[in-house]
Amino acid sequence: MVIAISGIALAGIGIVWHQDAQRENEKELLYIGEQYRKAIVSYYGNNPSGVKQYPKELKDLELDSRIPEPKRHIRKLYADPMTRGKPWGLIKQEGLIIGVYSTSETSPIKKSRFPSPYENFSEAVNYQDWKFTATPQ
Repeated sequence: MVIAISGIALAGIGIVWHQDAQRENEKELLYIGEQYRKAIVSYYGNNPSGVKQYPKELKDLELDSRIPEPKRHIRKLYADPMTRGKPWGLIKQEGLIIGVYSTSETSPIKKSRFPSPYENFSEAVNYQDWKFTATPQ
């Protein structure tokens, strides 16, 4: 009887731990996605020739060599916290990157209270629906 009760308790603890880890990964995804969105907007707006252009690859955000003094629009290339190891999904327009998203098919726990550019995330079926798209002014 004690072993059965212990097994049920451990299973419950495992579920709670898994949900806590997923919530932390969601927070990290929102932070990292916003960093990529800001970096793409910065890249788009900082071309010395005056021609607005999105990056061809994510590594262009880390070191922009279009200008005489290379600029970093993002501190480093972050891993997708939901998939850990799989590449980001890229939102492209005419072959250029305008946004990123997680390739995870897991359903989000968070369903409300998203920051202003991401209110539509409350309707997401999975993390692939959390699209961090650059919208320069």
